[in-house]
Amino acid sequence: MFLSRTDRQLAALLQGCALLAATIVLLILLFLIKESWPVLQHVALTRFVIDASWHPVQGLYQLTPMLSATLYSTLGAVVLATPLGIASALFSRYFAPPFIAGCYRRLIELLAGIPSVVYGFWGLITLAPLIGRLHPPGVSLLTGILVLTLMILPTVALTADAALAAVPLAYVRGAAALGLSRWGLISGVALPAARSGIIAGTLLAAGRAIGETMAVLMVVGNVVQQPQSLLDSVRTLTANIALEMAYATGVHRAALFVSGLALMVMVLVLVSTAELLSRKRHYG
Repeated sequence: MFLSRTDRQLAALLQGCALLAATIVLLILLFLIKESWPVLQHVALTRFVIDASWHPVQGLYQLTPMLSATLYSTLGAVVLATPLGIASALFSRYFAPPFIAGCYRRLIELLAGIPSVVYGFWGLITLAPLIGRLHPPGVSLLTGILVLTLMILPTVALTADAALAAVPLAYVRGAAALGLSRWGLISGVALPAARSGIIAGTLLAAGRAIGETMAVLMVVGNVVQQPQSLLDSVRTLTANIALEMAYATGVHRAALFVSGLALMVMVLVLVSTAELLSRKRHYG
């Protein structure tokens, strides 16, 4: 295929940008390994799972409670936000009048732009006391899940809406020609065609939930313990780093970087899973 000079320059520019992005990710990973190395070279990785508790200064490095809290809060938020976000996108794309749909999208975009600390304040002042009536003190894993759900809902809704908008018009016209109902169009044509975009939006939302710090720190109670129920106070990996990095030194500081490395690995696993699902969808 013949490429003009402009096309070759654009291809080279895009290739350079892609290489730069990959290099930045690699450098971040190497930085985390380097900063974690002072503790990793003396402490087996199993110690971060089997130690009695989290007290790095005393030589105890268990991350399991905080890792569990991070996974539970992220999973809970994604489970709640995904159907709500998809339903919101379907409403604005196929059911709402154009004016209402436009206003609705602006409202969702406004929610996406609210700083996380505002969500944290709302959760701490309004949501936590309501949950506290069921089980004091109210700052708990459930509060964190609900706040994270509200935070990632705009991401799911907007990406799902964009994916539905990208469904080829020929598909819609073909469904109409076959006499499909509106729900038949949605379930049989629109959602399957937009599936990759919806999955990408869900993964993007999960990434934000994993990395969220301030809002979660304000509403989960910050108690290092293995959660036994949704009403238990917990501490996530990000909150642990934010709380302790200011005064951590030596092996304590290095252990906090191990927490950051664990978060990085979680994101890499998330991306790899998405790639596997994508290949299975296309070739399976």
